[in-house]
Amino acid sequence: MERIRSVVAYKHYFKEFLLEQPQRVQDKIFKIIEIIEYQQRIPEKFLKHIEGEKGLYETRIMLGSDIWRVFCFFDNGKLVILLNGFQKKTQKTPKSEIAKAVKLMHTYYNEKGK
Repeated sequence: MERIRSVVAYKHYFKEFLLEQPQRVQDKIFKIIEIIEYQQRIPEKFLKHIEGEKGLYETRIMLGSDIWRVFCFFDNGKLVILLNGFQKKTQKTPKSEIAKAVKLMHTYYNEKGK
């Protein structure tokens, strides 16, 4: 199978989140990253656009009744940049988590532009 996209983590945020999770959650996150890398069309149950935030997406991880989210965005269509992640405990995604992801995305583009 040929890789369609590359997935990379921006700075240390994703790695820190990942290492805090139990092994089975880490395994599930890696499976979803693999889907993003190798499938032409990514099902919305794994990757969804954040409404009202241009270019920001969340990867969706479910294990039993527990839910995790990892924010990401596409750079030139073929590169997926992973940002911060969190365990979802409420119905709506906390605005503070979205704001953090948007800030990281802007920082990435500012650094890339230099």
